[in-house]
Amino acid sequence: MPKLSIQDILDEKEAGLNLELLAGGAGLDNCVSVPRIQKPGLALAGYMSSLHPDRVQVLGTTELSFLAHMPEEKAREQVRKLCQYQLSCLVITKGQEVPDYLLESANAGRTPLLRTDHLSSHFISLITRFLEERLLPTSTLHGVLLDVLGMGVLIQGKSGIGKSECALELILRGFRLVADDVVKVRFKLPSVVFGEGMDLLPHHMEVRGLGILNIKHLFGVAAIRGRKKIDLVVELVEWEDDKEYDRLGMEDQTFNLHGVELPFVRIPVAPGRNISTIVEVAARNQLLKEMGYHSAREFQELLEKRMAEAAHLHSHSIIGDDLE
Repeated sequence: MPKLSIQDILDEKEAGLNLELLAGGAGLDNCVSVPRIQKPGLALAGYMSSLHPDRVQVLGTTELSFLAHMPEEKAREQVRKLCQYQLSCLVITKGQEVPDYLLESANAGRTPLLRTDHLSSHFISLITRFLEERLLPTSTLHGVLLDVLGMGVLIQGKSGIGKSECALELILRGFRLVADDVVKVRFKLPSVVFGEGMDLLPHHMEVRGLGILNIKHLFGVAAIRGRKKIDLVVELVEWEDDKEYDRLGMEDQTFNLHGVELPFVRIPVAPGRNISTIVEVAARNQLLKEMGYHSAREFQELLEKRMAEAAHLHSHSIIGDDLE
């Protein structure tokens, strides 16, 4: 199960969490494993059985006001008990002032005490979105991911079959590279899969005979993008003369990736076949399918209609001959 340390959350700048550390720095290696947050109002009132220590605990105006109206000794005791539960962290919202006993308990319990200037509702929205993205399943795949006509096309196949060469031809046509060789795949709710490049060599491509190419430097920023939703999976396979391949496209195949069923196409590779053109057409055809146009099924319907008309004319001709 993916986990995220409090230090990672504190270091995050792009999500706009605006967090600062007030106390409990010894617990920055504590981890969060679920994207849900909790407001521990019931716990402060003494009902600890509802507490989920592995969640981010948010203390807003209501919680701090509740503590402020308690006798100080009782408030100190409730906070001390709360911090004994090895909480992942506590977050004070709205930039509020923090009681000294809360700072002391956070340090004693190795509980990171953070503060943000956001309102509770806004911070909860931001942190939930951030945690959902970072804690959901991830994996890596061997392949090339491109943005073709707005479709995220993941090209797979065994090493040396021509994935990078196909991608390079598509880039020359004006399409955009997301990742080559190793694609980092990230699942996102409700049922979307994103792909992106690895941090070590972003927007680089290996072409046998040329070596490692920097696509951004060669073709400019318009030829790359950071990440893309995967809409279509294409597998390149070697052509086998004795094997039957789909010639009509009546049945739509799917590829399961993190539980998401993605459209799937298998393309045999042989001398004389322009694979990059076929991949582009596959992306165009998938766009048509998403708009409700299925070329193969329309052809079948037209064929069946013509056959029915021919059969009707033939039967009418036979009946007419018999009547005469």
